[in-house]
Amino acid sequence: MGSIITDRMKLLKTNDQELEKIEIDLLLEGIYRYYGYDFRNYAYSFIKRRIFHRLSLEKLTSISALLDKVFHESSIMDKLLSDFSIMVTEMFRDPTFFRALRKQVIPSITSYPEIRIWHVGCSSGEEVFSMAILLHEEGLLEKAKIYATDINIKNLESAKQGILPIEKMQLYTRNYIQSGGIRAFSEYYHVKHEQVVFQPFLKKNIVFAQHNLVTDQSFNEFHIIICRNVMIYFNKQLQNHVHRLLYDSLGLNGFLGLGHREEVRFTSYAEFYNEFNPEEKLYKKIK
Repeated sequence: MGSIITDRMKLLKTNDQELEKIEIDLLLEGIYRYYGYDFRNYAYSFIKRRIFHRLSLEKLTSISALLDKVFHESSIMDKLLSDFSIMVTEMFRDPTFFRALRKQVIPSITSYPEIRIWHVGCSSGEEVFSMAILLHEEGLLEKAKIYATDINIKNLESAKQGILPIEKMQLYTRNYIQSGGIRAFSEYYHVKHEQVVFQPFLKKNIVFAQHNLVTDQSFNEFHIIICRNVMIYFNKQLQNHVHRLLYDSLGLNGFLGLGHREEVRFTSYAEFYNEFNPEEKLYKKIK
C-alpha cells in the first residue's frame, strides 16, 4: 500500500510540474502575441523564478491568474517586464575588464576617424558612463558614438538622466581607480540632494534607444560591442541567435566583450573570433 501511495504522489507531482510548464508557456506566448515581447527562449529556471517572485508580490495563487492580469492591466505587464529584464550593474564593474579595454583594446582603434560602440542591455547606464569616462581620458570621446540599448524603456529613461545614489560612489570610486582611472573620479559628477549627477559632456555622444535582442535586427556596424551578463538568461537557441546578431553588427577586427560566465567558444561563431583576452572575455572578430 505504501508503494502505491508513493507512486501516486510522484505522479501528482509530475502532473503539477507539467501543468506549471504549460501555464508558463501560455503566459510567455500571451505576452509575445499581445505585447510583442518575446521571452519564450529565455532560460526556463530564470523565467520561473521571476514569475513566482511576481506571483508572491501580487498575492496571486496561480500563473493563470497572472496571465489574466497581464492581459487586462498594463501596469502588471510593466512590472513583469522589469522582473524579466533585471540586471546587476555598477560603474566599472569588474575593473580588470575595463583596464583591459583601456590598455589593450582602445590603443588599436585610436587612429579611426570615428568610433562606434554598442552597449547591449545597458540597464540603468552605469557601464555606459564608465565607457564615456574611459574614452574621455583617452582623448577619444569627441569622435566616439556610444549606442546604449535595452529592452526596458524605464531602464533607458533612468540611464538618460545620469543620476545615481550618492551611497554608491565609494564602491564606484574604488572600481574606477582599479580600472586604471587617471583623475579624481569626483570630477565627473556633482552632488545634488543625496544624489550624484554626471557632467553633461559625458552624455553628449551617447544615444539611448530601445532594442530587443530577440526580435530586432542589426542597426549599425560597430568597432566595439559590450554584451556582458545578458545571455546568461537565455537558452542555447536564443544565445546562438544573439551571437549571430552580434557577429553581424561587429566590423572586421572589431572587439566583443562578454561577461565572465559567457563565451564565444562552443557557439556557431567560435571560428570567426580570436580570443584576444580570454581571462576578461574579450574577443576580436577575424573573419
